[in-house]
Amino acid sequence: MSEEIVLEVKGIDKIFPGTKALSEVNFQLRKGEIHALVGENGAGKSTLMNVIGGIHQPDAGEIFVNNQHRQIRNPLEAQQCGIGFVHQEIALCPHVTVAENVYMAAVNTSRKLFVNYKTLYKKTTDVLKSLHSIKPDIKVKDLSISNQQVVEIAKALILNCKILILDEPTAALTENETKALFKIMQDLKKQGMSIIYISHRMAEVFGQCDRVSILRDGHYVGTYVVAESTSQDVVNKMVGREIGDMYPSKMDEEEDDTRVLLEVRHLSNSNRFKDINFKLYKGEILGLAGLVGAGRSEVAKAICGLYPKENGEILFKGKPLEITQYEDAIKNGIVYLTEDRKAEGVFLDLPLKQNISAMDIKQVSSKGFIDKKKENRQARSLLEKLRVKYSSLSQKASSLSGGNQQKLLIAKLLSVKPAIVLMDEPTRGIDVGAKAEIHRLLRELAIQGIGVIMISSELPEVIGMCDRVLVMHEGTQCGILTRDEITEKRIIHLASGL
Repeated sequence: MSEEIVLEVKGIDKIFPGTKALSEVNFQLRKGEIHALVGENGAGKSTLMNVIGGIHQPDAGEIFVNNQHRQIRNPLEAQQCGIGFVHQEIALCPHVTVAENVYMAAVNTSRKLFVNYKTLYKKTTDVLKSLHSIKPDIKVKDLSISNQQVVEIAKALILNCKILILDEPTAALTENETKALFKIMQDLKKQGMSIIYISHRMAEVFGQCDRVSILRDGHYVGTYVVAESTSQDVVNKMVGREIGDMYPSKMDEEEDDTRVLLEVRHLSNSNRFKDINFKLYKGEILGLAGLVGAGRSEVAKAICGLYPKENGEILFKGKPLEITQYEDAIKNGIVYLTEDRKAEGVFLDLPLKQNISAMDIKQVSSKGFIDKKKENRQARSLLEKLRVKYSSLSQKASSLSGGNQQKLLIAKLLSVKPAIVLMDEPTRGIDVGAKAEIHRLLRELAIQGIGVIMISSELPEVIGMCDRVLVMHEGTQCGILTRDEITEKRIIHLASGL
């Protein structure tokens, strides 16, 4: 890593209506380094990157690229400064080829009437050669998420990118895909590329990055050499307090409730899973563990009527349930938290109070009309219970940070007073502080007698939170682990089909 500074921001302020997102923030990026940017949701990470990327204009402060003062007024000017931005949500055209995506800007500015695809494919192959072997003529929609990220990186490289911003790049990747991305990052670093790496995952920060800068509540906390720091130090600086244990205490064995809330018998779908059997007890957190593609989400959705089941029986408090659609599940007190909160969870353009009341409008209605006072009272009560940071019940859900959007989605589910909640990756993409709060909330729900089924790809979370764990491998149930049996070794052993 060189001492040469390729990017510097000084005293950056950014104000949105009612919120000061950034306050006198400083940041330096050196040539050939991978520099982590961390902070809780809402700390200002994305806002700072959007300022550097030309999406937002700062209200104060300066930006220097290669020691030259630059005013970056739009993403095109950021590209001209050698800055490439790979967003967490991929921004490619899915129905055209890899080559057309990589060279779209060049094709759009060309004055030629026809595109020479032979030349275009060769040029794309040459660019991708240094990254990953992807055919240039395949349509983007047919690529995995990890390969789509490679295409995004290739787009940046052909625009002479020297500074690459990666925003939560591993959020939707498998373990092997993540390793492939890390290799690409390290290769780019050796070639002199400077990378800003945004992540909530401390293992990635300490495994891949040279330095780490911390933001808290829109303020710059400091920059530290990764090799001279610990993950606990970084986490404490992020949240401004000691996190302590990430997972609340489980109930003692003698406190277990033996009343069965939900029983699943021989649940099957020939395409995704077969012969799934388990019981969920009152006040229990039951984990569904397994590798990506094992069928965990499909089983949870089948219980709720969101995915077809071909065979099997579902019993609620000993009585058979016929659930053909999600509405049937809700009526019986069974709710599902999706793993994709933005696409399938919260209504981003609706106010907070309408997001919460949407699960059951009748609860806040009177004589066929929505009672605004009831709706406000319901929303305020749940948002305060879940410690959601908000300024108004009428603000749009899109204005919340990722962690607070997740809490809003949980508030939406709790509005119908469920007996059973199925949580699919409840802490994906949120910071350590928000994770600890959601862990606390899940245990509180269990203590209140609610049955919780939790799907998580993070083994420490499964081990720390669950009272029992059902492990799946390629659609089959491999075993149910209890208490002292819940270890990383045993879960991996079963999840691998051994």
